Amino acid sequence: MAKDTDDTARKKGKGSQIVIFGLLAMLVLGLGGFGITNFSGGMTAIGTVGHRDITVNRYVRALQAELNAFSAQTGQPVPMSQAVALGLDRQVLQSLIAQTAMDNEADRIGLSVGDETVATEVTRAPAFQGTAGSFDRETYRFALDRANMTEAEFEADLRADLARQLFTGAISGGFVAPAAVTDAFYAYIAERRGFSMLRLTAADLAAPVADPTDEVLEAYYTDNIARFTAPEAKRITYASLLPEAIAADQPVDDATLRALYQDRIGDFVQPEKRLVERLVYPSQEEAEAAKARLDAGETFEALVAERGLTLDDIDLGDVSKADLGPAGDAVFALTGPGVVGPLESDFGPALFRMNAVLAAQEISFEDARPDLAMEIQGDAARRVIADQVETIDDALAGGATLEDLARDQGMTLGSIDFVADAPAPEGIAAYPKFRQAAMAAREGDFPEAVLLDDGGVVALRLEEIVPPTPIPFETARADVLAAWRAEATARALSDRAVEIKAAVEGGEALGAFGILDRTARISRDGFVENTPATLLPAVFQMQPGELRVIEGPGFTALVRLDEVNAADPEGDDATALKGAIAARVQQAISQDALTLYSNALTSEAGISLDQTAINAVHAQFN
Repeated sequence: MAKDTDDTARKKGKGSQIVIFGLLAMLVLGLGGFGITNFSGGMTAIGTVGHRDITVNRYVRALQAELNAFSAQTGQPVPMSQAVALGLDRQVLQSLIAQTAMDNEADRIGLSVGDETVATEVTRAPAFQGTAGSFDRETYRFALDRANMTEAEFEADLRADLARQLFTGAISGGFVAPAAVTDAFYAYIAERRGFSMLRLTAADLAAPVADPTDEVLEAYYTDNIARFTAPEAKRITYASLLPEAIAADQPVDDATLRALYQDRIGDFVQPEKRLVERLVYPSQEEAEAAKARLDAGETFEALVAERGLTLDDIDLGDVSKADLGPAGDAVFALTGPGVVGPLESDFGPALFRMNAVLAAQEISFEDARPDLAMEIQGDAARRVIADQVETIDDALAGGATLEDLARDQGMTLGSIDFVADAPAPEGIAAYPKFRQAAMAAREGDFPEAVLLDDGGVVALRLEEIVPPTPIPFETARADVLAAWRAEATARALSDRAVEIKAAVEGGEALGAFGILDRTARISRDGFVENTPATLLPAVFQMQPGELRVIEGPGFTALVRLDEVNAADPEGDDATALKGAIAARVQQAISQDALTLYSNALTSEAGISLDQTAINAVHAQFN
């Protein structure tokens, strides 16, 4: 291995493992997956920080590692153009600049680590170990060769990373979260509040909202025309051949249906079953002692928790008598929920809790026949369509129109105004592959056969782009009326809430106006079902006893703050939460200090970037 004369001692620990593993991740991932094995060109650096170069190959490896990591998250390769648009290249470059600034300063003050430290990190790295489980020089050389790195390059990078770790540890270490900050965050997070809420609905109004006149409704339609305007759409003509359209025409015989019924008899004839949980013990004596405690009144859940398990861990689901082996007779002798045992099981003596009886089920052939016929006919229809796809393709290639396909191939001709982001597509638009083809369609494109997920086939043609168009009033009338009524009801409920608020502030009881929902000791990040997101923030702004009207979409309520429970300063939960807060605050302070120091070093040392070299690297990824 390459050598250095400095023998700086270093304390070994988890941090050194992070460094070596980080380097190995770049080594293993950095140059795989995109065809980049080394940068070919006369340039050796993309820039400098102080006297330190940011080498081209180092940038390539770091950029490749970032692309691979992002691709793993998204599940698909990321082209360089997209990476640049997302700013991944700038993130990598900024990180390398900060690292190089630290390296430059470490050089200036003479900070380094010795050969023994580097050798220790290399020889204990799992990636460099052979079949015997120890460092293997050939494995080491092979790994570096795959990454187009020499031993000297890798060990120089490793030496710099270890020195940088010492440097950054000295800068970011030693910070302590101020007690006042920790306490303030704790008091904010751990505070709990209780409140009463009177939800108002249309039933709380003295009289229902009167129906509007036609003039009022038409004026509302005009004033809110954007809400009643159909979005831009693609007017598409299509010819389709779907299994459901021809399935009923496919022949089926009783012999085939009966054979299928017998092949799947387990789906139609099911024995009686039980919902069962099994709690296993190491010995018969322990199981018997647990059963005695259960008989004395201890709960089954307590026995489960005592074993360090959850109910999910011991749940067997729905089982037949045969599934339970020797315990089957005793469990199935129960006519209602109960516990039996200890009984033998595959894992030792166990208590069995039976929670429910599932009656035997039997579906006769005659009852199953329609579904079986539909299944066989559907399969036959898909085979018919599969045999016809090539003919449809050939016809389209020969210039046949969709109208020709409908006439000659028995396809169904249809038309649709396709909206890409329709919330609940129906009919042919419900097929994902149809939507993909429709979104890609351009005027003048020749129709192509598109295979659908259910075995069907469709071809389509874009006729025109239909601009956003107001829906005629009469067509939209029901939606206009519903929207007007919702707004009118909301206004009436708001007025009623103000009236009730004034009455309660005048001395009447809030509960006199309806049933109250009471919520006790809720946190800021709690959840109250069927309420707007503004509810809890408002509750935590209120003063004790304050009454407030809170509104949201489809929601109107009067809320009264009943109690404020300050954070409990004592106890295990308080200690744990304060510890977690202090750790986060300390981490934030340390990171801020490191960032500020790195920025200062960078500014002092000076940055010089070669955009031509950076662009050349990016071009290699395209």
